Amino acid sequence: MSVYFSGCFQRVFGTYPLQGQGLKSAVHTAAEVGYRAFDTAQWYGNEAALGDAIRDLGVDKDELLITTKVHPENMAADRFFASVEQSLRDLQLDAVDVLLLHWPPGDRSVEPSLSLLQEAHRRGYTKHIGVSNYTSQMMRQAVKHLDVPLVINQIEFHALLDQRRLIQASGETGIPLASYCSVARGEVFNYPIFTNIGNAHGKTAAQVALRWILQQGVSINTMSTKRVNMQSNFDIMDFVLSSVDMARIQLLTETNYRISTAQVTPYAPTWDAPLD
Repeated sequence: MSVYFSGCFQRVFGTYPLQGQGLKSAVHTAAEVGYRAFDTAQWYGNEAALGDAIRDLGVDKDELLITTKVHPENMAADRFFASVEQSLRDLQLDAVDVLLLHWPPGDRSVEPSLSLLQEAHRRGYTKHIGVSNYTSQMMRQAVKHLDVPLVINQIEFHALLDQRRLIQASGETGIPLASYCSVARGEVFNYPIFTNIGNAHGKTAAQVALRWILQQGVSINTMSTKRVNMQSNFDIMDFVLSSVDMARIQLLTETNYRISTAQVTPYAPTWDAPLD
């Protein structure tokens, strides 16, 4: 089982785009709510602020799960390990719990950067390794190349995007999935079905959208600076969507609303085509 999909680690508190004191305050509030898994990245420029926040939480580090990601520009052999060492200094950790490759190398071979990631694990820089934004084909390539299992592929995953190919690849490769943009940056709230289903359970539209993700075996990454929203995002374990509700929401994935496009980031690969 993935380290993510166990206990409270199913619900990860994301830190993008938080900075400085705003990040520290949000992380402290999230910890009070119950979060113990925190996600950052070299790209976010906030590892040092998260390190300060973790230090001051008053929570044993053994109770936490800290994930960071290597920036694509640091995936060359002459920069990779120095960048990870800097991340550890900023986070004030001897090792992170999970180290991810933030993006694949476009549509080129994934093997060189995966080899560096595995070497980081061998050196003790991280307890577990994973990837982010990998396509289904890349997931299959990765398991053939690596000796160390990948504990996660962190991807854009929400109810308005058909990611069945990745779910299929997850089952084939044993690489679990984790979501980002879990409510499509608010786009899901334009669809009344989430509110309608939520009313039947005494839950919000956001909670329904997140529960739909969780019931597919995908862990959830969310961010808010408001305690009420943090609490709402965390409190999704006490209800279950019916198979009918799951299927009704699944129909919305035909919208294929994608946020992480080549127009947004130059690192985006050619994404999987939707299933017919």
